[in-house]
Amino acid sequence: MPEPTTQKPLPPGMVLGPDGKPCRACASGAMFRNWKPTIATKEQARNQKSQVGTSAVAAVAASSVGPLPPLHNQTNCPPRSEELGRATWTFLHTTAAYYPDRPTPTQRANVLSLIRALPLLYPCSHCADDFGEDVKLNAPDVSGRAGLSRWLCDRHNEVNRKLGKAAFDCSKTDERWKDGPADGSCD
Repeated sequence: MPEPTTQKPLPPGMVLGPDGKPCRACASGAMFRNWKPTIATKEQARNQKSQVGTSAVAAVAASSVGPLPPLHNQTNCPPRSEELGRATWTFLHTTAAYYPDRPTPTQRANVLSLIRALPLLYPCSHCADDFGEDVKLNAPDVSGRAGLSRWLCDRHNEVNRKLGKAAFDCSKTDERWKDGPADGSCD
């Protein structure tokens, strides 16, 4: 009988993807600024796999931490969870803001397809699973622009709540995602 493995806990903010490797799209930005995996040789990885399975390889990689050099040009780096989340919410809210007041059946089907595809395609598996569960509990309102905007705002606020962030005032979705403030500061 093989001995039980003792995996070291992951560094704070580290999330492993479905492949057992650290997931940049899932981990917090601070995590990847302060973490760098030690590249195990193929022989070390093969030995680890044969001893205790593939999860040990991820544990070995995740337990080898060291500081990264400062990032000088972060625009060339893969997005971290916060950046990916902001971009995704920006896209979704803006899409809702320009969704028709009276959508055709085809427009309704297309936006439903987009919403249902997110849990299947989103790079952060933890985020995708969480969103998918939320969609199962709260059917998307694709009846028109106002309903879709409100539904997305409620979903976004649910994520904000889980992250300990302030809720967004859903009465201001048009101001934020379509028209801009009344003072014209975005014109």
